Amino acid sequence: MNLQDDLHSHFSLNQNYPNPFNPSTLINFDLPVAGYARVVIYDLMGRSVQTLVDGPLSAGSHQVTFDAGRLASGVYLYRLETAGFTATQKMILVK
Repeated sequence: MNLQDDLHSHFSLNQNYPNPFNPSTLINFDLPVAGYARVVIYDLMGRSVQTLVDGPLSAGSHQVTFDAGRLASGVYLYRLETAGFTATQKMILVK
């Protein structure tokens, strides 16, 4: 197995960059196999704020941009859900 294969052999949801951010940030994640994926932003009350990804994706590294220009400053959560993996990270919007 080469290094490239090893990098994409597991699911991961990375910390957004930059964090804190204003008004947009990048969210990176890895999928070891192709399949359905969903990335959703939530407020701290658990309400869905925005869905960034909702559909089939290829295996490999993916990057999505979250534009929070219309949201209030605060802490938000983002969650990656697939058939075999779920992870959540925290991010901070500072205006």
